[in-house]
Amino acid sequence: MNLESYISRFIQARFEEALTDTPVVLIHGPRQSGKTTLARRVGEERGYAYFSFDDAVVLAAAKEDPVGFVAGLPEKVILDEIQRVPDLFATIKLAVDRDRSPGRFILTGSANILLIPKLSDSLAGRIEVIRLHPLSRCELVGRKSGFLDDLLDGGEVSYHGNRLGDEIADIVTAGGYPVALARASDRRRASWYREYIESITQRDVWELARIQRLDALPKLLALAAAQTAQLFNLSELAGSFRLSRPTIGEYVTLLERVFLINRLPPWHSNRLSRLIKTPKIHMGDTGVACALLGQTPDSLRKDRKLLGQLLETFVVQELRRQASWSELPVQFHHFRNKGGDEVDVVLESGSSRVAGVEVKLSATVISKDFRGLRKLRDAVGDRFQAGVVLYDGEDTIPFGDRMAAVPIQRMWERG
Repeated sequence: MNLESYISRFIQARFEEALTDTPVVLIHGPRQSGKTTLARRVGEERGYAYFSFDDAVVLAAAKEDPVGFVAGLPEKVILDEIQRVPDLFATIKLAVDRDRSPGRFILTGSANILLIPKLSDSLAGRIEVIRLHPLSRCELVGRKSGFLDDLLDGGEVSYHGNRLGDEIADIVTAGGYPVALARASDRRRASWYREYIESITQRDVWELARIQRLDALPKLLALAAAQTAQLFNLSELAGSFRLSRPTIGEYVTLLERVFLINRLPPWHSNRLSRLIKTPKIHMGDTGVACALLGQTPDSLRKDRKLLGQLLETFVVQELRRQASWSELPVQFHHFRNKGGDEVDVVLESGSSRVAGVEVKLSATVISKDFRGLRKLRDAVGDRFQAGVVLYDGEDTIPFGDRMAAVPIQRMWERG
C-alpha cells in the first residue's frame, strides 16, 4: 500500500502558491517524508520534467558540467535531491538572474540548506523554501484541526471525546513516515526504521561531511533519542565516545542537517530572571526514536517516564507540522527557570501573539500543572493568547484566565 498516493499533504496549497511568484521553490525535509511524491504530484500535471540525482548518470552529468547541465534543462524542471550537487546552486542562480519567470525550478533536498550559509545565500531573494515533515496526525486522519491557529488567535480549543489510553503508545511508536506506516505490523515498521537510520547515517551524512567516525553516528543518535524532550547535554552525549566535545557537537549539527534531530531554543524575556538558557533536544520523529531505543508499544506502555518524554516530542513535532501549513509565521521555544517552572512549548507569532503548551501523560490535571504557564502569561501580558495543558482526558476544563486543560486528541480533531 502506498500511503503517499492518496493522503493529502496540507502544505500543497502553499507550495502551489509559491510556484506562481517565485523562480525557485525548494521542498526540503528528511528522506522518505514524501518530497518527491509532492513535487511530482504538483509538477508533472503542470508540464515539469523530472530528474533525480539518485540516478548515477544524471548525477555524473551535473557534477562534470554544472553550467552545461542547467543550460540543457527544459523550461520547467524538478531536480530531486539537489544537496548531492551543491555546485548547482550557483549555476541555477545565474540561470534565474537571466530569466526570473516564476516556477522555473522545483528542487527537493534531504539536507537543510538553511544551515549551510554558502548554499542558502547563493539563492537569496530567488527561492522559497517549503519544509515538508513526515505525515502529521492531522494528515493521517484527513482533518485540519486548526488547533495551532486557534491557540495563537485566542480561539476556541474546547473538545469532548474519549481518552486515548493505550493508543498513545501506538501513535508514538508508529511515527509519521509513509513507507513505515504502510507496513502491516509494529515489528515490520521497526525494521524499516532501523534500515532507514543506517542509510541516512552512512550515506547522507557522509555526503555532507567526510567524517572519520561514521560508526559513531547510530550510537550518538540512540543517545540523543534517550535524551529527547530534555535539556541538551553535550557532555553527556560525548561521554560515551573517545572523541572531543567539539567533534560530537559537529556530529549533532550534521544530524540536524538531515532532520533527524532538532534543538528547541529557550524562550527569554527581560521581565523574567533566572531563566535556563539551554535548548531542549527533540528527535525529528518518534517512530525513529522508538526504533533506536528498541521500544514497542507494549514495552513503552510499561515505561511511563520514557513514554512521557516521547509524547512531549510527538506534540512538539505535531505542532511544527501544523505550523508548516499555517498562515501564521510561528516560532518555537521552550521556557524553564531555575525554580523549576517550565512550559514545554512556547509559540510566538510576530510581536503580538504568544501561547504556551504543557504536555502531561496523565488523565488528571491539577492547578500546579499551570505554574509555568502562569509565569509566561504574567511576563507577556496582553500578548498572551492561551495556555493549555494537553492531557489524556475527555473534556476541556478551564483553569482561570486564558488557561485550560485540553484533551491531547484536540490537536488533530475539531472541537
